Amino acid sequence: MNAEIVMKTIENKQDAVDWLTWTFYYRRLSQNPNYYGLQGVTHQHLSDHLSEVVENTVEGLERFGCCSIEDDVDLAPANLGLIAAYYYIRHTTIETFSRCVNENTKMRGLLDILCAASEFDAVPVRSGEEATLRGLAQTLGIKVEKEKLNDPHTKALLLLTAHFNRTPITTDLTSDQRFILEHAVRLLQGLVDVISSCGWLTPALHSMELSQQIVQATTWNASPLVQLPHFTQALIDKAKKLKIEDVFDVMNAEDDTREKLLEGLTQTQVQDVARACNRFPVISLEYKVQNAEVLVANGSARIVVRLGRDAVEEEAALGPVYAPYYAKEKEESWWLVVGGPGNALVAIKRITINKASVNVKLDVELGDDTGAHDYMLYLMSDSYQGCDQEYSFKLQVKAS
Repeated sequence: MNAEIVMKTIENKQDAVDWLTWTFYYRRLSQNPNYYGLQGVTHQHLSDHLSEVVENTVEGLERFGCCSIEDDVDLAPANLGLIAAYYYIRHTTIETFSRCVNENTKMRGLLDILCAASEFDAVPVRSGEEATLRGLAQTLGIKVEKEKLNDPHTKALLLLTAHFNRTPITTDLTSDQRFILEHAVRLLQGLVDVISSCGWLTPALHSMELSQQIVQATTWNASPLVQLPHFTQALIDKAKKLKIEDVFDVMNAEDDTREKLLEGLTQTQVQDVARACNRFPVISLEYKVQNAEVLVANGSARIVVRLGRDAVEEEAALGPVYAPYYAKEKEESWWLVVGGPGNALVAIKRITINKASVNVKLDVELGDDTGAHDYMLYLMSDSYQGCDQEYSFKLQVKAS
């Protein structure tokens, strides 16, 4: 019903009742009235029941911040409802995100909030699985209370952490982990939107980094080189001695240095590394503030960002992200974020860069303080670690 309110199919309570009459639920009411607690199947009985269902549902949506009721009958979508409908997220999940996150939430807190999503209620907890999960928790160094081992949300947290550490797990747990991964990035994108609408910069950036960890199966402090195939810890240590810290260093290294780094690999393995490097995004970014000399308090500033991508042929398909540990094919996307004074998030846009150059406009609302203010422009990937960019700039605001 939330999605229908967002799409304006339902604009008032009567529309909601009419909409329900076209559903399979309405057909079942008259066929199995006892199951639904109906006293009869006359038109009046059905009408009263539908009115009660609509009343309870829209009150619940209003309570969860997904819609507003105007003049006791008209229905209008609210911000959380729009986010839930766009990402196909349950209204209970979006309310949990909104209630639990705050401007000081750290990475671990965001992971807990993500795992509390109602979508993970469906994670199966099998009989006799507690010992396996307890062992997994000990391996990962996570303390879990005994009674919580039967909680699907605790299981989601353990399996996601195992994914970040690339910890081997049983076949049953692997299928559960795949289910969790299929939902996680979409839920995180909704969480980013919830945080952004509150204007909190730091937890928004942490959520974006968490998305990178989920797609690439890496920890937050891992070397970016673990994203490349066949790069063991020994090979990463060897790379450090050769002053190769990230994927760009591998690409830009002298031929003899690269050969020295990869000399223990077979020809096929070297080709795997080359393919992964070629898919890694090399993005150039230029930005300009339009009419920077005439910015006034309580006005707005427009930042025009030009993004260029290396090695993208016109009309050529970019293909899915290189992510061998992720559950399904993933299209690459990016966030452009502007951080303002007081660590506030003042503008955000999610974009794709699938051609040689892309232009993006970001509008920043200026406060009533005059003078020079520091801002940051961030380009954040949702799929790769080690390719984010940030730029600092000042805006000179005059009195209006």
